[in-house]
Amino acid sequence: MATLFAPKILGLLNNYSQYLCIKRISQSKKIKVLVSPRLIYTSSKNLTFFESDPKGEYKKFSPKLHPKDHIRNGLRIVKNEIEVWKDEVKEAWVGDMFLRGLPGVVDKEFEFKSEKDLSKWIVTSDKDNLEGESTCQLIINENGKGVFSGNLCLDTPKDGKLKKTGYCNMRTIRCTASFQRDSHYEWGMYTHIVMRVRGDGRTYGLNLATSGYFDITWNDVFSYALFTRGGPYWQYSKIPFSKFFFTSKGKVQDRQGPVPQTQIGSFGITMAERVPGPFCLEIDYIGLEYDPTHTEEFAYEMYSVPAGIAQN
Repeated sequence: MATLFAPKILGLLNNYSQYLCIKRISQSKKIKVLVSPRLIYTSSKNLTFFESDPKGEYKKFSPKLHPKDHIRNGLRIVKNEIEVWKDEVKEAWVGDMFLRGLPGVVDKEFEFKSEKDLSKWIVTSDKDNLEGESTCQLIINENGKGVFSGNLCLDTPKDGKLKKTGYCNMRTIRCTASFQRDSHYEWGMYTHIVMRVRGDGRTYGLNLATSGYFDITWNDVFSYALFTRGGPYWQYSKIPFSKFFFTSKGKVQDRQGPVPQTQIGSFGITMAERVPGPFCLEIDYIGLEYDPTHTEEFAYEMYSVPAGIAQN
């Protein structure tokens, strides 16, 4: 029973000691210090890796709306959400799932033919978050192909906080069902991701986000490299899901496992090289394929870490 309350007791004593220390300093130096009552917690929340928001510290960049604006925006999208719900019901009754996942057939999931296709993506760089000078964009060229391009800059801001910077990323908006309910892509029947791209010889990163309800899963991402070759010719990249490895906040984790393909909520492409300069990736489509000859579940060796050794 004592072990259950030990973290709470330690947390309380730790914060109370901080409070006494600050109070002692303020009295000795006759400095008026405003001590927040929130320094004292009765729980072990501050001793854990708890995160209050999926965006973490980037929450400060989110616009703050008045409750009336939230209501107004909600009423504005009700009509569109009802149409989405109707399409879902129709697909459930009329749609034939056996037409998806046919062996050797590439089902195109993302294309870049209209502005509606671009609206499914979010493009960000370190400059958008005031963490660097990298820039990027996603546009449709005159040939009706998507172009992810920009300039990668590795110059670290001299603010005394950041030690490394430089990233450009494009990812899909979180997959949702009608009325803004969290959903997932129906990719469980496939074995490969297939892309028709024309690159510049640089290496990009492919990311499959599998964030769940609890905060410990908000940064779960499965990643793999997309190697491109320069030149005028298109290339077909066929990458099995079994090659993706598990990461969290950009760090490869010790405990690995296969991609939970029924829990993928978004797909992204990141400029992964640590070489500054311009980049350009032209994308025709991003699709999925089922290959019955591919039986590999996970490409990497699994091992058990002895008890008592910390793991990522």
